[in-house]
Amino acid sequence: MDLPVMPPVAPMLAKSVKDVPTGDYLYEPKWDGFRAIIFRDGDEVEIGSRNERPLTRYFPEVAQAARAQLPPRCVVDGEIVIVTGDRLDFEALLQRIHPAASRVHLLATETPAAFVAFDLLALGDRDLQGEPLSVRRALLEQALADARPPVHLTRTTTSVDVAREWLRLFEGAGLDGVVSKPLAAPYQPDVRAMLKTKHERTVDCVLAGFRWHKTGDVVGSLLLGLYDDGGRLQHVGVAASFPMKRRAELVEELEPLRLAEGAEHPWGDWADAASHEGGRRPGAQSRWNAGKDLTWVPLRPERVVEVAYDHMEGTRFRHTAQFRRWRPDRAPESCTYEQLEVPVRFDLGDVLGDVAADR
Repeated sequence: MDLPVMPPVAPMLAKSVKDVPTGDYLYEPKWDGFRAIIFRDGDEVEIGSRNERPLTRYFPEVAQAARAQLPPRCVVDGEIVIVTGDRLDFEALLQRIHPAASRVHLLATETPAAFVAFDLLALGDRDLQGEPLSVRRALLEQALADARPPVHLTRTTTSVDVAREWLRLFEGAGLDGVVSKPLAAPYQPDVRAMLKTKHERTVDCVLAGFRWHKTGDVVGSLLLGLYDDGGRLQHVGVAASFPMKRRAELVEELEPLRLAEGAEHPWGDWADAASHEGGRRPGAQSRWNAGKDLTWVPLRPERVVEVAYDHMEGTRFRHTAQFRRWRPDRAPESCTYEQLEVPVRFDLGDVLGDVAADR
């Protein structure tokens, strides 16, 4: 491979803002998948991830589509997604990170991924990173003028009103918000040069346990649960953003809730996968980080905590929730999925549809 921009490249990032900004921006839907930069030099294709590790072996169908549809020599930034029905399916995407090649190829057929392109870093012998986004986008549109599934060119608009409408509507298709990119800006690897606006809501959850911090002597994260229709407490995610002083205080604060070894807990049998069929287990192994320690300390599920979250992925929080306050006025049994706001449904096919309609 011999390209003007060679792997690995850390993708350009975004910082969070509460509202879609006004100004000289290009607005895009925020896709909820795996960030991926595709390098193609003839038949050679490499797919780099956000952490600069190659994803090529996990998505052979995406590499094949890149050989068939991307320009012969190019570097394209985008997102790998999986669509189930009319929504993005991040859970299915996680299943693709598997050590067995046979499993990877089976899932490539059963749950094929797509690639949504949104930036162009190089074309032919030309390094485009120093060019403004307006130039890079025009060249990307030309390069992918004949793109067809599973390769897509993301929709864009320069209208802040349209972007704010996308923020409201597109969540129903599983998208994550809106990204605002300065039209005059160059491509800046590993720099938070873009802005992202995501949804934030609050919900009251049951505190059911905690994990130790990696230092070992303070609280790392709080384990959160919601009751389903059958009265089972389901693990929905964690709250983990605390200053170190607060982490230390939580050890003492949560001590009265700690259960003695062998005491009954709603998640006490989490290690038995069969007992949690259709449910969520707080100790399930991470597919992305197989060596991560997911042991946890059970607490009596008696305390309620209000947390902020952006959106749900199935029955869990898609990202780490943010601690807001304790809710001593709430009974744990009242913390059910019924609290959650249901986003507007939106056909994902429309989001992946006519790019020209948004100009």
